[in-house]
Amino acid sequence: MNLRLLIAIPCLLLSVSALALDLGQAAPEFTLPELNNGNTTHLTTYKNKVIYLDFWASWCAPCRLSFPLLNALHQKLKPQGFTVIAINLDEDKSKAEQFLKEIPIDFTVLRDGSGEWADQYAIESMPTSFIIDQQGRIQYIHHGFARADISDIEQKIAQLLEKKAP
Repeated sequence: MNLRLLIAIPCLLLSVSALALDLGQAAPEFTLPELNNGNTTHLTTYKNKVIYLDFWASWCAPCRLSFPLLNALHQKLKPQGFTVIAINLDEDKSKAEQFLKEIPIDFTVLRDGSGEWADQYAIESMPTSFIIDQQGRIQYIHHGFARADISDIEQKIAQLLEKKAP
């Protein structure tokens, strides 16, 4: 086996693992445009809130199931300091807009058509979501979505909401 290959394989494995996000780690700070109006939004805008950060795409079947449930959760817990931020990964903005016409929601939807922030968050499946605490740290990572998931998600969010921001 070639010496360069022996060196390259461990380096590649280290670089891949460096991209993975761990629980307790600070959520990567993003700046993205809102889907509906293009206004720029930063993660720090939501400082001192518990955030459900959801990466999704219009072709994602579990996203069609999750959005109405997340919207209800957002409405229920918003007064306590909770918000949902959905980051759309469709290259074609019109596909995301059509999805939201069919499944209207009232939480923030941002656009990452180039996938830059999906890469920063190491997104490998749709949807992938992160629950971020009031200090901006990742407390839970969730891949996929099934109807039964919402009760576990709500429980984790409620626990974080009980801990007030310093």
